[in-house]
Amino acid sequence: QVQVVQSGGGLVQAGGSLRLSCAASISIGGINLMGWYRQAPGKQRELVAAITPGGNTEYADSVRGRFSISRDNAKNTVFLQMNSLNAEDTAVYYCHADRIGIRYWGQGTQVTVSS
Repeated sequence: QVQVVQSGGGLVQAGGSLRLSCAASISIGGINLMGWYRQAPGKQRELVAAITPGGNTEYADSVRGRFSISRDNAKNTVFLQMNSLNAEDTAVYYCHADRIGIRYWGQGTQVTVSS
């Protein structure tokens, strides 16, 4: 069983920054891929960024250069540093943690960017 708990998010002005955190708790074994998706009103959920245990990263074109994903393998924690936020970044952000082919999701956190 894996529990994924998110923290961070909130309201920020355009051009500002926010940091999201996500911790996966497991009783045994390790976490493989971790990452972030987001879903804006009326839109499909989309990949924001992902990171492997070895530190290889992937970013959506819309956030590359502005967002940075990192992780602490010892704590099964992943972070998303979001800079130069704009109104298009407004969405509910979901963290995921993958283990043995199963994707576990966090509860979601609202990020609202005011222009």
